[in-house]
Amino acid sequence: MDFGSAMKISASGLTAHRTWMNVLSSNLANAHVTKTEAGTPYERKTVIYESVPFAEQLIESLDEVPGEELERVEVREVVSDRREFKKIHDPSHPDADDQGVVQMPNINPIEEMANLLMASRSYEANLAALNTAKQMALKAMDIGK
Repeated sequence: MDFGSAMKISASGLTAHRTWMNVLSSNLANAHVTKTEAGTPYERKTVIYESVPFAEQLIESLDEVPGEELERVEVREVVSDRREFKKIHDPSHPDADDQGVVQMPNINPIEEMANLLMASRSYEANLAALNTAKQMALKAMDIGK
């Protein structure tokens, strides 16, 4: 694998994890939204990743090397979490029903913060791999001087 391929693969990871962090931030920001345009509480969102072949030409050139398939990560879709909404008793809330029960979003802030930490660390790992590939490429160019 060349340096450019390593950088592109790391960059795909950076893009995917940035999307995940944006979704997690949106979940946290909407943790108390009880009524959306659809009339329901905000539904927690999550990201579905997919690994896709890096490049057809690269895969064909690696056919000589068994077991060396390069893939990059891509966000396939952002989907709603189908967990049930939380129900709290708060008769003073404007969205309470006749029994005083309010449906709250299906978001656990602690879970979201843990996921945000994991996404942040994954982003940092991809950034470190990208920087390492860049430094190695620069060192290789210095050898040629």
